[in-house]
Amino acid sequence: MDNILVVDDERNIRALCSRVLSEDGVIEVHGAGTGKEGLQMADDVGPDVVLLDLRLPDSDGMDVLRALKGRHPEIAVIIITGYGQIQSAVEAMKAGAADYLEKPFEHLDKLKLAVARALEEVRARREIQRLHQLQEKQNRVDQLVGESEATRQLRDMIGKLARSEAQTILIHGESGTGKELVARGLHYQSTRRDFPFMEVNCAAITETLFESELFGHERGAFTDAKSAKKGLMELADRGTLFLDEVSEMALNSQAKFLRCLQERVLRRVGGTRDIKVDLRIIAATNRPLELRVKEGQFREDLFYRLNVIPVHIPPLRERKDDIVPLARNFLNDSNLRSHKTIRGFTPEAERLLLNYPWPGNVRELRNLIERLVILGTSDYIEPAHLPVQFSAQAPRAAQVEPLDESRTLAEVERAYINQVMQKVEMNKSRAAKILGISRQTLRKKLMEE
Repeated sequence: MDNILVVDDERNIRALCSRVLSEDGVIEVHGAGTGKEGLQMADDVGPDVVLLDLRLPDSDGMDVLRALKGRHPEIAVIIITGYGQIQSAVEAMKAGAADYLEKPFEHLDKLKLAVARALEEVRARREIQRLHQLQEKQNRVDQLVGESEATRQLRDMIGKLARSEAQTILIHGESGTGKELVARGLHYQSTRRDFPFMEVNCAAITETLFESELFGHERGAFTDAKSAKKGLMELADRGTLFLDEVSEMALNSQAKFLRCLQERVLRRVGGTRDIKVDLRIIAATNRPLELRVKEGQFREDLFYRLNVIPVHIPPLRERKDDIVPLARNFLNDSNLRSHKTIRGFTPEAERLLLNYPWPGNVRELRNLIERLVILGTSDYIEPAHLPVQFSAQAPRAAQVEPLDESRTLAEVERAYINQVMQKVEMNKSRAAKILGISRQTLRKKLMEE
């Protein structure tokens, strides 16, 4: 139920507000006749909206307004003012009031509408605050699960960089290692966390759209520019801009972005004025930028500007100590989402997870666990539940088979390929992965039979 507090020395005004606002049974109305009583009641009941008269017997309504906003910044205050006091109401709105109403209330619908608008404003503000707090919780550095020394060092580095004044950071690591999670951790643990985190995937945006998306455009800058639009850099002002897959940025776009990176100044497409921005730029790449520079696909000067503070995320195969903790964490999350109660992994299943090379890194592990939970019906995840390639990674006891001198190497190879194909139900992609060859090579060997 919503709480409304009416602070007015006129008893009939308090009674009228109580009767009109509480008639639907969804609003509880409290009354106070003085500023002192109003502040005390605000502390006691925690109102969503306060209707405040500017003229009170014991205090100036402006002082009460400032005290209310100081103690309870989330509440909305509607000023009640007498005829001829509009200037005072305007001053009150500059001091933080949400709206004002003149009394006597000739149209009670105006009172209802003003309170309804104020309640919507309060709800929206609280929801934004709740979502922001949730984002902060989800993107804390301790969300980087793992017990390996590499992960501990990474958590420590993120904490130090987040608290620093570093304006340009380059994250590099294979696909699926968690570069976006690191970028979000850097933002939400910094002093910029109350401002936007804007993200752009450089591989998913065409060269023709890049400038408009990043810098914005003025009205009439091109055919479809019906109105002016802020770009991502301008929207991220005082926050963070995350450039994912920066290695895929087109050369022409790189040249235009370089000036912005150097001076933190942009100019909208079709614009004539420079716009200064204050933002942290975090770039991420899964391809070595030094190699892209040698290939002539990435500007050397831009590389050095981005590579001020490099952060390397090792692949999962180099962080064996993280595999089981990550798998258990993903299992808990997937259980919650899928309303399952799978209790864990058998020791043999954990051994198979440890022996697997994880070419898709943490993303592959997360997707696997989610799939196992969705399809699972047992209390524990067992080796039989894992895909066939996990069994292929398990070390086997050496076996000496009788020598068949009548079979050539080519025949032995074909027989083994056929055996693998049967095991994976003729799935060429899975068979190629087990055999350690490309799909094209496998197709060629099958055609030779």
